Amino acid sequence: MSRVIAIANQKGGVGKTTTAVNLAACLAVAEKNTLLIDMDPQANATSGFGVQAAEAEQSNVYHALLGHKTADAVIRKTDIAYLSLVPSHINLTGAEVEMVNMIAREQKLDGLLPDLTEQFEYIVVDCPPSLGLLTINALTASDCVLIPIQCEYYALEGLGKLLNTIRLIQRHLNSRLEIAGVLLTMYDGRLNLSRQVATEVKSYFGNKVFKTAITRNVRLAEAPSFGQPIVLYDILSPGAQNYMSLAGEVIGHG
Repeated sequence: MSRVIAIANQKGGVGKTTTAVNLAACLAVAEKNTLLIDMDPQANATSGFGVQAAEAEQSNVYHALLGHKTADAVIRKTDIAYLSLVPSHINLTGAEVEMVNMIAREQKLDGLLPDLTEQFEYIVVDCPPSLGLLTINALTASDCVLIPIQCEYYALEGLGKLLNTIRLIQRHLNSRLEIAGVLLTMYDGRLNLSRQVATEVKSYFGNKVFKTAITRNVRLAEAPSFGQPIVLYDILSPGAQNYMSLAGEVIGHG
């Protein structure tokens, strides 16, 4: 059976897509058959693998959610063995509006997964930076949620809303959903602020905080502009080492 992991935080700029792309890539490097589903209309995870908007326009997650295509029909291979991608596109913005009047609109992604769980050991879902219908679909379909938190001011602001949404989904839509862990991103051990935020997050979440923290890293920031995850762009960089370590923790928790 596969494990479905949503990467969610409604706050933008916390390293969510970076984590989705690089965790999926590192799971694949560990020879785990992995699928990355890009549920964000901004499609940054899609371009993070070098897939341009024009290439994804006719075949992406939007078509699968609305039943225009099967899930298998929108999957594409990546340059990494063991890793496949369901791309996103700006047309996904319209899906939330189109899904509003549909029956079981929160369970459209969940309905696609039975066809995929036989093929993949891990399915990583990149959520949009909001708590709208697309994120709710992702959480309803997932076994667990990984929450990236950046080591900056107001890191925990808005987290109450996300945790409340998770509780509501556990109660009404997906009783198996659990928090896989909280991931500290943009960490710089030289800064008091980073250390303070790390302490605050650990006191709040306890052993749910991953041992691995993602440090600030120029190579990690550059990689998306080359359409590559960090393990292809610079496998010796600290960013690549961080995400390989995170993948090890995720596999260990599995």
